[in-house]
Amino acid sequence: MKINRHGRAKVLTQQEIQLIFSHGLHNDRDRTLFGVCLFSAARIREACTLLTEDIYTPKGLVRPRLIIRKANTKGKLATRSLPVIEDLRQLLSDYYSIAGDVYLFPGRSDGHISEDSAARILRTACKEVGIIGVSTHSFRRTALTQMSNAGIPLRVIQEISGHRNLEQLQKYLEVSDEQVLGAAASLAMLSPVTSNGVELEGDEKQAKVY
Repeated sequence: MKINRHGRAKVLTQQEIQLIFSHGLHNDRDRTLFGVCLFSAARIREACTLLTEDIYTPKGLVRPRLIIRKANTKGKLATRSLPVIEDLRQLLSDYYSIAGDVYLFPGRSDGHISEDSAARILRTACKEVGIIGVSTHSFRRTALTQMSNAGIPLRVIQEISGHRNLEQLQKYLEVSDEQVLGAAASLAMLSPVTSNGVELEGDEKQAKVY
């Protein structure tokens, strides 16, 4: 958990996500900004620097894929093209009327909203709803952990996250106590002891395993 900007960003539960979006974030811009982070597993810089033309068609329709340009990715490794799921499409559709001409999330000057401003907005939102340990990276960690828990292969998740290798990706994924308990419980099938507490021997033990 992240405390005073130290430690790992908290992985959010569904209830915490609902609290933040419904009671912590108070306008469409902020909900859309962090919705992009959640539903595309984008880094906060990648979300802040999105271009409006990469999100909407000239007629104002949400494009089927969200483009994160290479220049705005960490390490400037490669452009990512991510499918826009329905939850994100709805957020972006509602946001269209207030999107910037150049940047999707304009700042006070001619540029885009800054990462620091986004972080302050989120800290205020989390304070209002009483959730600690959250940073702008929480949405990315939450998204990637959710995909891993759903059984999505790591190589596929890597395509979405943009990590250079699987080792980097695995550092983002959180393992819950329930998962560890479930993994340990699966070892019960190896037990050499019968239901009445009598230890099996030789062929009997092999027969029980198979």
